[in-house]
Amino acid sequence: MAPTNSRPKYISFDIYGTLINWDTDSTTRRLLAGRLPEEQWPAFKKVFRGYRFDEVLGDYKPYEQILQDSFDRVCKFFGIGPTPGAGAEFADAVRSFGAHDDVPAPLKLMGDNYKLVALSNADDSFLDISIPKLGADFHAVLTAEQARAYKPRYQAFEYMLDTLDAKPEEFLHIASHTRYDMHPMHDMGFRNLWVLDRGYDPITGGYDYNTVKSLDEINKHLGL
Repeated sequence: MAPTNSRPKYISFDIYGTLINWDTDSTTRRLLAGRLPEEQWPAFKKVFRGYRFDEVLGDYKPYEQILQDSFDRVCKFFGIGPTPGAGAEFADAVRSFGAHDDVPAPLKLMGDNYKLVALSNADDSFLDISIPKLGADFHAVLTAEQARAYKPRYQAFEYMLDTLDAKPEEFLHIASHTRYDMHPMHDMGFRNLWVLDRGYDPITGGYDYNTVKSLDEINKHLGL
């Protein structure tokens, strides 16, 4: 593990996937019932994830629209027509997700000792529901709606820095997504980066991040 040069002022987090258990498979399957051969399901999931990433790279639009547009695009890719209302169904699913089982206890311990910051690729209405499920107090809850940009766009991270009047070296950041969080943050000068590996992205070298399987490992590193 890379050393921490000093006590971070903030511990910042990605929320969905990292702390909240992201699982849209049941909603996706319901929307695709009778429309997609079963043997194409693994490829559909992978391409859908790619389109969600591509959709957040442009100008800001509400998260429900991101979900709608990315689903329509992947359906078109597989020769399936558009699905009106899909974005609303995915949005309802996201709001229903709970915390990963391994999150509440170690996160509360972190929150008792550090200022926690959420930087989430969703709108305020999603975080208003999801943050209370985590069982810890957050110093700040920052969203794409507030920043008018989604990660990995620099504008999202600049919003966090500007809002907190902080510098990259004051953060320890935890995320399960290398493309959304680690790559752009490294390029912006953040170095205290921690991947909580939940299998979303390949773990690659060259970006100076630490890789762990649990928040408990980070707490141990922090001396908690």
